[in-house]
Amino acid sequence: MTIETDIFAALTGLVAGRVFPDIAPLKTALPFITFQQVGGRTLQPLDNSLPDKKNGRFQLDVWADTRMAAAALALQVEAALVGSVVFTARAVGAHANRHEPDEQLYGTTQDFSVWSDR
Repeated sequence: MTIETDIFAALTGLVAGRVFPDIAPLKTALPFITFQQVGGRTLQPLDNSLPDKKNGRFQLDVWADTRMAAAALALQVEAALVGSVVFTARAVGAHANRHEPDEQLYGTTQDFSVWSDR
């Protein structure tokens, strides 16, 4: 398994499986969640061995048909990630609102630092 698989598993129940790496397919039913790795910290042991932990900075985006629905889902996403027992996640900043007027989508984005053994 990968950390991406673990993130999907932590979030899939919130939106009936509509969790996608990078982008969602066109015409995906609302609400849905997208995520992507946007960086992270590297560990380099002094003996040049492979580290037993990995870190990624992941950006999570939730999309819904109203601002209030997006805000509520964003809180659920944060709780699911921070509450995971499979990996350690911490919010790197507060939620930021997004809007896609052409698609009439309301979104919220938030970055998380995620540490895992994978």
